[in-house]
This record gives sequence, structure tokens and C-alpha cells, in this order.
Amino acid sequence: MRRLPAALAALLLALLAACSTVPTGSAPQAITDAEARPTGDVGIEPLGPRAGATTEEIVRGFVDAAASSVNGHPVAVEHLTPEAGATWSDEAGITLVGPDYATVATGSGAVVMTGDQVGTVDPRGVFTAATDTVFTHEFTLTEVDGEWRITNPPDGLVMLVPDFERLYDDLAVYFVDPLQTRVVPDPRYLISGEAQPTTLVQRLVEGPSPALAAGVGNALGGVTLTRAVTLSGSTVVVDLAGLDDLSPQQLAQLSAQLVFTLDQVEGTSSVEVRTNGEPVTTEGVPTVQRTDDWASFSPDSVPADAAGHYLDAGRLMTVDGQPAPGPAGQGVYGLTSAAVSADPRTSALTTMAGVSVAGGTASLLLGPYNGDLAPAVTGASRLSVPTVAATRPEFWVVRDESTVVRVPATGSPQPVNAPTLAGLGRTEVLQLSPDGVRAAVVVSRGDDAVLLVGTVVRSDEGPVALRDLREVAPSLPAVVDVAWRTAGSLMVLADGGEDGVVPYVVGVDGWGLSTVPTSGLPSPPTALAAAPGQDALVSAGGAVWGLTGGTWVTLIRGQAPVPGTEPFYPA
Repeated sequence: MRRLPAALAALLLALLAACSTVPTGSAPQAITDAEARPTGDVGIEPLGPRAGATTEEIVRGFVDAAASSVNGHPVAVEHLTPEAGATWSDEAGITLVGPDYATVATGSGAVVMTGDQVGTVDPRGVFTAATDTVFTHEFTLTEVDGEWRITNPPDGLVMLVPDFERLYDDLAVYFVDPLQTRVVPDPRYLISGEAQPTTLVQRLVEGPSPALAAGVGNALGGVTLTRAVTLSGSTVVVDLAGLDDLSPQQLAQLSAQLVFTLDQVEGTSSVEVRTNGEPVTTEGVPTVQRTDDWASFSPDSVPADAAGHYLDAGRLMTVDGQPAPGPAGQGVYGLTSAAVSADPRTSALTTMAGVSVAGGTASLLLGPYNGDLAPAVTGASRLSVPTVAATRPEFWVVRDESTVVRVPATGSPQPVNAPTLAGLGRTEVLQLSPDGVRAAVVVSRGDDAVLLVGTVVRSDEGPVALRDLREVAPSLPAVVDVAWRTAGSLMVLADGGEDGVVPYVVGVDGWGLSTVPTSGLPSPPTALAAAPGQDALVSAGGAVWGLTGGTWVTLIRGQAPVPGTEPFYPA
């Protein structure tokens, strides 16, 4: 899992007594014996307002008081008038602001706060990146017994990013893909502490985040958590009601969701599912379950020994510098980009798609990995790099920067319903996530190119759709390429200013953007490849490079760079 920086030991003691997600006063539904938590201050807590504080100091003190682990944030309330304190609640979520914010007194009893807004976190712990990057709030203050107090606090908490990183863990709850073969991460941000396992299960019962909901299933949707989750050694014990009507297949999905979700809790390694206090048994799986027992559901499964590929002068090559088998490896088709699908049972590379351009017209060719390819999509002026998910033998491509087409390995091309995509700009890149539930898209808008993530929605009633597109890295103004490094995180190439195009990593929800070193590269990279558990690949300076230990190296260690472009991993 991705984890935020650890807090000091004393602060951890405070967190044990704190709520486990965005503060809320509502009790978890149907939990009849949840453990009582202290309500007083424990460990390091923000200070209340000092006597004689100025209006600006009161506003800054209110912001600092968001970094509390106590229910209700009583120190924050101390900065408010009695009337405002009686109505203000910390339950409305969190607005995240950069640490270098400003407070300016604009008159008697008026202070304007401005800062870089990073995003928001809703009451269920769902982060949304901010596209409007400036946060502004005009505080009004009045004197209460000779001391300034705020009359109009913002809804919820205004928290500085360093405080959020210190207090909250970056976790995920896991749902099930439409084929019911993999769990799909849904990032959530929870305060550390003993209530965290219970909160994680409650989030599962409540269901996926709005943006993901239409693309996944939830075997816990009809069940009830009957008591607080407990720990027995390194085993998490979960007692549920409503399991009687679940089929063995649904019980397997439920178990996989719980095991992968709770495996993130520090100090735990297994899960025991109970109903009415009695262990739930699943055929072929021990009562105390681990992620290894549900390895087939792993969100980051990759084909065994599926080596990276790239193109060299139209030939399909493997990262050992050898041509791929068949006509594509001999350069028969003059490919400009390609993708390869693997059999999920055997990991054998089975089907490939490649783009070929002739006379200004692009065609998508399709066929066996080591056999002849035939035209599947023709007559386009441009086709994006094809993409394939590990869960389905179908390739996706964007035609003429506007129309998304999916091409089954056996069958006719079909349009993907993406009603909002054309209005966002010119679609340059589309890459499916390993589970096929999400798509990362690069869209050009004038001089900028932005990164969006959408949800793939499948139903029996209509065509496959790409919906709920949302910008996840608004601080990157010129995105060049994107690839999935895991089911929950992306690697991105984007303009880094003076350094030119550089790699970044970022969570699927936009949290945790950070740069990747460029040491070893001869020039800015132009294309990239990534896959769970694999070294990232880029093309730079007309050659392909691999990331090893923070340094980009030649594909064949100790030898000259291997010429090539458009690297990718089979899925």
C-alpha cells in the first residue's frame, strides 16, 4: 500500500483515541458493541487561542486546530463565537491547502485567507484533486468578552497538507471487477488508530466512491457489520450478518474484498470472517484467510515472464533485444505502436494489435502474437497507441483523436460510448488499467494536455461506456504519456519546466504526485511503459531504457543502448 509519513510516537497515542476517517459524529450502523474511545486530548494537540490574539492569529489558530485527532475538534471551536461554535461541524469533509497560505486583515474584524488548494476529502475519505487551485475565504470576526472570535467558519475542516500527511493513512477499500475475477482499489484516507479496521469494513459495506460505483460490484453491499472489528494477534476478526443468501461465489468475492482491504492494516496478516460469532467456511480456503488464499483476485496480477516489448524501425522487439516471433518481429507491417494480450490462465502471449500507417492513413491490425495480422480498423487519419487490460481479450484505440473504439480479439470493432470526452479536447492517449475498470486519458486543450481518469461501465442493456472522467493531476500542464504502474497508481510523462519532459508517479485519484529521477537518460523521454511489479521503461534519445534502483540503464546491462521507441508491457 502507499503510506503517508509516519507520525511521532506521542502523536500515535493520540490517534489511537481518535476517529478513523474524516471526523463524523454518526455511529457505524448496526455495530452494537463498538469499543469506547477517549474523548479528551491525548498526546500532542493544537493550542487554544491566546489572550489578546489578533484577528489574523485567530484565523491561523483555527486552521492549525484542524490538525487535531479529537472528535469534534474542540480546540477549533474555541476560535469561534458561541453561536458559530454551536452550528459548525467538522463532519463536512476536509479542504486541503498548501502550507504557504496567506492571511490578510482587510478591515476591523475581517481577514482574507488565500492558499493553494490541493483538493478535498469527503466524509467517506474520498480525495478529489482541485482544478481551481486557489482557496479563498473571507473570515469575519467579532469580539467576545474582549477577544476576537470567528463568526463564519468554512464548512468542515481547512487543513494544511503537511498536517494531513502526518495524520492520515492512504489506504484503499477493494471492490470486484465486472468479471468477478479481480479486486479493484478505491482509495480512501483514514486516521490511524484502533478503530481503523472497523472503519475500513464500514466503507466496504457503504459501497464504492461515486466515480467508481458504476464500474464495480460489491459482495458486501447487502450485509451488516454486527460489531466492531477486533484483532486477535495478527488476525482481524470480522463478524457479519446477512450472509445466508450469498452463493459460494459471492462468499469468495466477499472474502477477497475483506482480505485485500484489511491486509493494509499495520500488524495484521490474516482475516477471519464470522457470522453470529461462528467462523464462515469457504471450500478450499482455511478459516483464517490470507491474501495468498485469494491470489487469483490480486489487483496487480501480471502475466508470468511477460517481458517488455518495443518497436524498432517497424519491428516488434522484446527487451532482450531480440525480434518477437512471427511477421511483426520481422517488420512486415511497419508498426508504429502495438499492444499484446496474454492468456490469464497460462500467461502465454496470445493476441496482438498494432498500428500501421501508409499513405497518410492509419490502420489497426489484429491477429495472433506470432502470426499474421489483418486490418480491424481502417481509414483513420490517426490512431492512438492501442491498449489492452489483463481481464479481457479486447483492444482499445482512439480514432482521429475523438472516437474510442474497442476491438475484441474475435469479433467486430464497436464504438465506446464516451459522451463527454469529445468536449474536453483532442484525445491523444488512452490506457486501460490492469483490471479494465478504469482508463487513463491524455487530452489536449490548446497548448496544454491534461490527465484524466474515467470509469469503464459495462451492462447488458447498451454499449460499453467511459464515464465520470475527472482530472487527477491539474498541476501538470503538459502531459505527454501515461501508463499504469499498479491498479491504483500511474506513471506520467509531463513537462517539468526547465528540465523538459520528466516522469512522475501519482495515485489514481490524484494524490501523492512526485517526480521520478531522470539520472541516466540522455534526453527527455518521449514514451513510457509500466506494469505492476515491473521496471518502468521509457524511450529517450532514440533508445529504450529501464528504471533500476532509481537510475535509468540500458536494457542489456553493460551494452550499448538498444534503439527503439514506444515500449509497452503485455497484459
